[in-house]
Amino acid sequence: MKKLPLISGLALSLLACSSLFAAEKTLRLGIEAAYPPFASKTAEGTITGFDYDIGNALCAQMKVKCEWVEGEFDGLIPSLKVKKIDAALSSMTINEDRKKSVDFSHKYYFTSSRFLMKEGAVVDDQYASLKGKTLGVQRATTTDRFATEVLEPKGVLVKRYSNNEEIYMDLAAGRLDGIFADTIPLSDFLSMPRGKGYAFVGPELKDPKYVGEGAGIAVRKGNTELVAELNKAIDGIRANGQYQQISQKYFKSDIYGD
Repeated sequence: MKKLPLISGLALSLLACSSLFAAEKTLRLGIEAAYPPFASKTAEGTITGFDYDIGNALCAQMKVKCEWVEGEFDGLIPSLKVKKIDAALSSMTINEDRKKSVDFSHKYYFTSSRFLMKEGAVVDDQYASLKGKTLGVQRATTTDRFATEVLEPKGVLVKRYSNNEEIYMDLAAGRLDGIFADTIPLSDFLSMPRGKGYAFVGPELKDPKYVGEGAGIAVRKGNTELVAELNKAIDGIRANGQYQQISQKYFKSDIYGD
């Protein structure tokens, strides 16, 4: 009977060690901080945005410490492969092509893609009116793939950029006739003074071949344990209302999708 206190004390000690380990565990999340309103830099140089807030909420739900690692979007999957990061949380569309290289959590939001040009511009369903026009797209994105496979064969001149901010600058400088990008960040652009005089034109792209299944969190191939933890955490913040609170901070409508 005298052994019981000793055993209980040992069990509590092990539990404390286990909790301490969980609290100290770090999840390195890769992000491109040049994609407002999902991720951008404040004047003080800190990251802000929907992706950043969602990532921090997921880390809290998983009881791990978030370590954010910045990089250009087209470098996130290579960073995963060489183990510089554990996951990429940067509005990355889940599609069949990327699934060959990485595994994904289930989606944490969904967006279509749109053309943005000067007010009054017209884009037909077959994109014939875009022949000879110069459009900006972000490199290594789903819109880049659509531009390569569909728009360039129709005579559209496509310029590729590292991030949307570079595209906005060239649009303002008159070096572009328009932009082809995801609908949500373009809506954010249109809501600002710099978006005055521009509008969505032409058809909205919702083809799953290009827009995929929504934005997910990418992890290294075969890391099923982390995928399961992330899925559980996404479900958890949606169930406890944190997801909705973060979404309402940045968007007027629900972006999770069906």
